[in-house]
Amino acid sequence: MGTKLYVGNLNFTTTEDALKAAFSADGRGVRAVTIPSDRDTGRPRGFAFVDMATDEDAKAAMKAFDGKEIDGRVLKVSEAQERPARGGAGGGAGGGARRY
Repeated sequence: MGTKLYVGNLNFTTTEDALKAAFSADGRGVRAVTIPSDRDTGRPRGFAFVDMATDEDAKAAMKAFDGKEIDGRVLKVSEAQERPARGGAGGGAGGGARRY
């Protein structure tokens, strides 16, 4: 298991500092907390990534917070998955601008 956790169903008012405080409780180490925001509106997108210090801290945090309510929302906590590779905008078949 990795150290990066996905935290879903997050309340839009929950802050990075609040998540860091919650996930570091009981002596767990937290390296970083990131709450992505919508690039058009600037509003949080309703999920976060929490990078824990060790695999053991990540497992303990997942067990402690998956299904737990924070700020009125029941969290879904799991190991973060790598983003699948996206196709580039090349000039190959099915993509890119065509010049005639």
